[in-house]
Amino acid sequence: MFDIERWQEIFETIRKNKLRTFLTGLSVASGIFILVILLGFGQGMQNGIAQEFEDDASNRIVVWTQVTTKEFKGLNPGRSIQMRNGDYDHIETRFADQLEGRSARFRVPNAMVNYKKESVGYSVQGIHSGYQQIENQYMSQGRYINYEDHRNVSKVAVISNTIKREIFKNGDDPLNEYLDISGIKFKIVGVYGDRGGEREEERIFIPMSTAQRVFNGSDRVNNLYYTLKPVENLDQAVAESMKFSNDMKRYLQEVHTVAPDDDSAINVFNTLEEVKRFFNLISGIKMFFWFVGICTIIAGVVGVSNIMLIVVKERTREIGVRKALGAKPWSIVGMILHEAIFVTAISGFAGLIFSMGLLEVFGPYIEVDYILNPSVNFNVALSTVFVLIFAGAVAGFFPAWRAANIHVIDALRDE
Repeated sequence: MFDIERWQEIFETIRKNKLRTFLTGLSVASGIFILVILLGFGQGMQNGIAQEFEDDASNRIVVWTQVTTKEFKGLNPGRSIQMRNGDYDHIETRFADQLEGRSARFRVPNAMVNYKKESVGYSVQGIHSGYQQIENQYMSQGRYINYEDHRNVSKVAVISNTIKREIFKNGDDPLNEYLDISGIKFKIVGVYGDRGGEREEERIFIPMSTAQRVFNGSDRVNNLYYTLKPVENLDQAVAESMKFSNDMKRYLQEVHTVAPDDDSAINVFNTLEEVKRFFNLISGIKMFFWFVGICTIIAGVVGVSNIMLIVVKERTREIGVRKALGAKPWSIVGMILHEAIFVTAISGFAGLIFSMGLLEVFGPYIEVDYILNPSVNFNVALSTVFVLIFAGAVAGFFPAWRAANIHVIDALRDE
């Protein structure tokens, strides 16, 4: 039942102690504000990391080779390891049930690219058709390199949006035009874009077989690229991806006579392992943010408790009079609790509204390294406020219970 007299008492007490009430409320509001902002930036970090890995396929596995650093089976260290088409074909066959995307890559050495009288300095790379999915590329015009191009050793090329803008400055259609690559004509069949940005668009792609045969690549391969079929959860995906990486590396070490503990000769980069590591780091940071925010809230709740103790002390004589006139202990408790809950609730919701408003207004415009659109789940933030109100009630209960148990004679004697 709504008791207007009690609310009048609460507002009268607040009016008499404006500064004290304001500072107490400020400490509570700042606790919620800090917690929500910290949680928002924690989510922003997760969004930023997720976007970084969205630039390429999230389960991408890349293999490259260098030189051996250890003696093995009578072979001296310092040998250059060169992967071949046979390595790619064997892995593709052996792990066919696990693979979703696959491609080898051969970088054409010292390629000179010309269009009519204009020369451009871009990398030329031979790839298989699966490279588009692995690099998360999209087609702006035409088509990508396909299996028939590879099988027929076709002299076709796919250029990027960046290269198109540089070469075809007048907005001409590049399809079916010819590029001169080291003296050999290649027909442009497509224009691609890369979600990784312009830094990923400084490459011209041609069929792998064409790159190897026309540019004296023999059967050499510079890199192997793979993606695995999706599974139910991240932990399972990481486990299967790591097993595939280890099995593939072990096979390549055996074929190329590399010591099992030589970590330099054959290198495998597993994107999922990096994703897992970053997400674990972010989870740790979020836990730290929760810890800092909760400690700040506890400080505010302690402030509420202290203020209620002061209120009880100041109103000891009044409480004695009430009890002498027949006031029940629980009515005394309710009087003190109402004030504690009111101050905590108003302050908590003020901190929540202010912090959520800031994130809503400015969050979408925050795009710094590894932080994107800081935000927080409203239900989580609202639940935190209700927990805070409950904590405020607990903080106010003990001073209220002390007030309810004051002996009438001692209260009336209080100066």
